[in-house]
Amino acid sequence: MSADLILLNGNFHTIDKAQPLASAVAIKDGKFLAVGDAEAAMRHRGDATKVVDLNGRSVVPGLNDSHIHLIRGGLNYNLELRWEGVPSLADALRMLREQALRTPHPQWVRVVGGWTEFQFAERRMPTLEEINAAAPDTPVFILHLYDRALLNQAALRAVGYNKDTPNPPGGEIQRDAAGNPTGMLIARPNAMILYATLAKGPSLPLDQQVNSTRQFMRELNRLGVTSVIDAGGGFQNYPEDYAIIDQLAREQQLTVRIAYNLFTQ
Repeated sequence: MSADLILLNGNFHTIDKAQPLASAVAIKDGKFLAVGDAEAAMRHRGDATKVVDLNGRSVVPGLNDSHIHLIRGGLNYNLELRWEGVPSLADALRMLREQALRTPHPQWVRVVGGWTEFQFAERRMPTLEEINAAAPDTPVFILHLYDRALLNQAALRAVGYNKDTPNPPGGEIQRDAAGNPTGMLIARPNAMILYATLAKGPSLPLDQQVNSTRQFMRELNRLGVTSVIDAGGGFQNYPEDYAIIDQLAREQQLTVRIAYNLFTQ
């Protein structure tokens, strides 16, 4: 029987005590025809078989992320500045400055999680002064875990937080000695103020939401994720916020299998 796909020169952990390792496999209709060495796999080569040399790389099954916000994240992915793996705060602030310069009005620069101050050589978070210096005119929203967010002065103006804005239930707008918002939002004790403030930012046009969602799925695929459970929540509304995923499913453009939950609140 001819295989659809043959993978050669790889590293496969079979979870089979009799044959714990293999270097090649042949696959037909999503099932293994042969697991072993190149000779065993190549017996199943046909005219239409795709053969891939893995050059010694390991192969793992597709990974499932059992709690993720792909649907909401996909709508905004192209808007985000990512700080994962950035080695220093100086680098992060340089990236912020560059992103602010190329961000068109009225969009914001958003750093929505994925980082910690302990990854930086300086071992600290950016200050509000540093954020305002890096982006004096473009609104900036930086989320730190689920405990706080930092907004520059342009973002405070965009969301309308001022001296007369009351603290919402469960959240605090930090203020200076004169009572003016500093730009620090604190979850006391819940993150609703963080979600609600981020939701005030402008969304992407529909066609760009499609592109953004596909880019997010591509990044997940790059990391080996092929299926997810979307947890809903966080100002994610049905059906409007699910329209892009529905469209991509109808057009057979999903590269990640998705099970999703509707947020009961």
